[in-house]
Amino acid sequence: MEGKGATQSSIIVPSVQEMVMENMITTVPARYVRSDQDKAEVAIDSGLTNQIPIIDMSLLCSPTSMDSEIDKLDFACKEWGFFQASQLHCLSKLLHKNSSLHFFVFLDKFKSDIQDFFNLPMEEKKKLWQQPGDIEGFGQAFVVSEEQKLDWADVFFLTMQPVRLRKPHLFPKLPLPLRDTLDTYSAEVKSIAKVLFAKLASALKIKPEEMEKLFDDELGQRIRMNYYPPCPQPDKVIGLSPHSDSTGLTILLQVNEVEGLQIKKDGKWVSVKPLPNAFVVNVGDIIEIITNGTYRSIEHRGVVNSEKERLSVATFHNTGIGKEIGPMRSLVERHKAAFFKSVTTEEYFNGLFSRELDGKAYLDVMRI
Repeated sequence: MEGKGATQSSIIVPSVQEMVMENMITTVPARYVRSDQDKAEVAIDSGLTNQIPIIDMSLLCSPTSMDSEIDKLDFACKEWGFFQASQLHCLSKLLHKNSSLHFFVFLDKFKSDIQDFFNLPMEEKKKLWQQPGDIEGFGQAFVVSEEQKLDWADVFFLTMQPVRLRKPHLFPKLPLPLRDTLDTYSAEVKSIAKVLFAKLASALKIKPEEMEKLFDDELGQRIRMNYYPPCPQPDKVIGLSPHSDSTGLTILLQVNEVEGLQIKKDGKWVSVKPLPNAFVVNVGDIIEIITNGTYRSIEHRGVVNSEKERLSVATFHNTGIGKEIGPMRSLVERHKAAFFKSVTTEEYFNGLFSRELDGKAYLDVMRI
């Protein structure tokens, strides 16, 4: 999240979606060609895909079945860094008389609004484009030089929580009904994240307040809407560069049925097949740091195809302004050492956005 003196910016880049629509290109422009991608590591068999843990949120919140589901959550965060969260309706504030329908109808509406948003005319999008010295709006983050290779994607990035940090030149100018559905979605997903943070504290066997003071009502939430256009040479580009998320927890909604998320497991890229009406959740670097390495953030990437666009919405949940990011005291005592430095939230994010996305390189900077 931004603090005073924050220096978070990205070089402004053209729209890939517009380039694809206007030019009917058959070869990829040089700035998007990625010869640095390792093609040999894609896991062809789906054995690993079928092992990605699934956490049933209704069981996780049930007094009778909670313990075994917390054990599954602990395993997922230690061994995978990723899981799928199903049975989300049990947590929804939108629910009426325990009907799961209302929440999923809302999700379908939200997905439709996201699709419409990326289909806006270019002149409308330009009003919402990144401004110099800022990373919010349409564009790409982590672009720090004109020579840098670019991802095959258009992104809309904005701060949603705390509400007072929403940018006045962006959020109020979003088209209706997206502005309203996004507001509701933000609150819904924040409440799910807070449940997950509390359950992580249980899994770690630490005092709940240790986690609560880092991820309280002032927790930071940023949303990144991703649009990956079809590409005539998909094996030459990358939709999203390999990286681990810098956040606490990321909650991802697959907007359409096109797959493209891959996670790195045992040295191979494994495709994630999102379950219907579920979220893909992953541990971020902040959780790896505060758990002193107990839970691990995992490298992942986005790939594209030649046939169809892919859309997704990633919601990042961070420690709030003025918090310190560093190993929790009880875990340092348990491990008899701190494996990461402690910095303020502001220092952490200003350092992050001054770099290219590069695997887990930024986490390595934080290691002692």
